[in-house]
Formats: sequence, C-alpha cells, structure tokens
Amino acid sequence: MTTPILINLLISSFLLAFSVNFPLSTAQKFPAPVLDTAGQQLRSGVNYYILPAKGGNGGGVTFATGVDSRCPYEVAQASDKGNNGIPVMFAPFDGDSIIRVDTDSNIRFIDFRPPVTCPESHVWTLNSNRTFIQTGGVEGKTGPQTINNWFKIQTYEDAYQLKYCPGTEVCGNPCGILLLCENIGILVDNGKRALALNQPAPFKVVFTRA
Repeated sequence: MTTPILINLLISSFLLAFSVNFPLSTAQKFPAPVLDTAGQQLRSGVNYYILPAKGGNGGGVTFATGVDSRCPYEVAQASDKGNNGIPVMFAPFDGDSIIRVDTDSNIRFIDFRPPVTCPESHVWTLNSNRTFIQTGGVEGKTGPQTINNWFKIQTYEDAYQLKYCPGTEVCGNPCGILLLCENIGILVDNGKRALALNQPAPFKVVFTRA
C-alpha cells in the first residue's frame, strides 16, 4: 500500500521537475515599449515625427544640406517651432514589430523630397568623424562595417532621448572596434541645429504618429 508520505514525495518530485522544465512564468522579459504622444506603442513600419518635448526650442527632426550644399544630407532640427520636420520609420535589429527602449534600431526618413537630390540612402548613420548624424546608412545589416547605423531610444525625465550606443547584438562579440555610447544633442552650427554626439544636454524628444 502506498503511504501518504510516499504520495507526498512523489507529488513534490513531480512539481519540482515541472518547475525546472516549465517555469511558472515562461514569458520572456522585453524592454518597455516606447509610447507616442497618444499613449500608443511605437511600431515598425509606421511613420512618426520626432518632436522636441514640451518647452523645447525649435521644431521636429528634419534634414539640412551638408557643407557647401554637398551630399549627404545632415540630420538636424527645424528652426521653426511650427515645422514638424520629416517623418521617420524605425526598424529594430531583431525584427520586433514594437519599438522598445534601449534597443538598437535603424532610423530612416520617409516621404523625403529634398530640393537637392543626393544618391545616398535616407537611413541615418554617423559621419566619418563619428560626430554628426547624416543620411547614407545601410538598413537591416549588422556587423562592424555598419555599426554607425544603429540608434537607441531611452527614457529621459518625462520624455525620451535618442542615443548612439550600439551593443554587441549589432556588432558581434567580440566586435573588434571601439563602441561609443554617447547622448545625442543639438549643436548650433552656421545657423543649423545639427544632431550631434557628446553634447552637454540630450535632445529631449517625443514621438507623434505622422
């Protein structure tokens, strides 16, 4: 006859084995989603304006022509507060349909009709000095050769900030090159409000669906 103690031992062994192989919480933990000004999750394949948070100067994120109007375009902030800028689309490195904080994504201008046509892509990347942001990046390709093309959104006070801080997920481990981790702020240069790395104050932003 099976004793109550043996039954309890068998049940305990079964529950222990079940908890090891099938944890009670099997849901993978993801970073929090980025929310737009309507409280909705940002999604890949959807166009958004990047706007200064309440109280900020200038308008939305747009483009500026390079030095002496040469290509490629620089990524900048519109000087006019009433200018929403140019819509962008985010593409996370892992193909997630939701844009999440602290996750590397490509950023691409959408519906882009500049007065001067440049041959480069409309994907954001760092310039050769890894100081300013410009167009001409490659979308969807990871590795050391494309490490300048990845950007993150991080929470900042009551809003968000853009950051260049690529992880080993988009470079490889070991990566083989120096990985920077810098805030993106506004650098006023020759009348342009350029998005640049390593500025004293981050560019505090919100996202509005275009």
